[in-house]
Amino acid sequence: MRKIAISDIHGCVLTFKKLLLEVLRFSKEDELYLLGDYIDRGPDSKQVFDFIFNLQHEGYQVHCLMGNHEEAMLACARGDGHLPSWKRYGGQITLDSFGVSQPDDIAKDYLDFLQDLKFYFEVDDYILVHAGLNFRAANPLLDRVGMLWSRDWEATVNKTWLNGRSVIYGHTPVKRVQIETALSNLSENQLLNIDAGCYGSYSPEYGSLCAFDLSNQQLYFQKNIDDMQAWRAHVGK
Repeated sequence: MRKIAISDIHGCVLTFKKLLLEVLRFSKEDELYLLGDYIDRGPDSKQVFDFIFNLQHEGYQVHCLMGNHEEAMLACARGDGHLPSWKRYGGQITLDSFGVSQPDDIAKDYLDFLQDLKFYFEVDDYILVHAGLNFRAANPLLDRVGMLWSRDWEATVNKTWLNGRSVIYGHTPVKRVQIETALSNLSENQLLNIDAGCYGSYSPEYGSLCAFDLSNQQLYFQKNIDDMQAWRAHVGK
């Protein structure tokens, strides 16, 4: 049995399926931990959810965290988010995948799923979170803003608080070589960012979906195979 973490799929369902089913050969004996940002930018956000739901229905062990993009979409669906900003950062492509014009028109099952997502997992000697931890807080695991939105927080790590655990996270795209280097230093630094910038397939240094086998401390990468033309046009690439 393996325990596997993947982050920042961003609507790239073909890449996700290939990484999970062909590269990893994911089985019902394995456990999958998804660290958020299922939606936006890639063409098939709805299909990412449908694939996750189908895996869970068939008895695969799939555990999901909230990402900042999901929180933004939920806020817009409730009417207390900034809809133009979310659309600008990929939300319009998500709405298109659902065939709706407004986030509150998305089917209730999807919104309920997002509403119930957790903000972190503690798995063996790892803390799994979407973006990072706010070590200035008395308890970093109670700071939801920090877990969803943190950037450039790594220098503040409190290793005493971690007590031998390592933080596995995404949110901020990094190059493959940086991920591999971080893994080689994991025992010392206790940090591993596994966001390889899947949606950024227009860049030779990004554009892969990364999986980390927690059980064997092994990395897997799959280059983006989804059609990213809509996002490239949106950002002028």
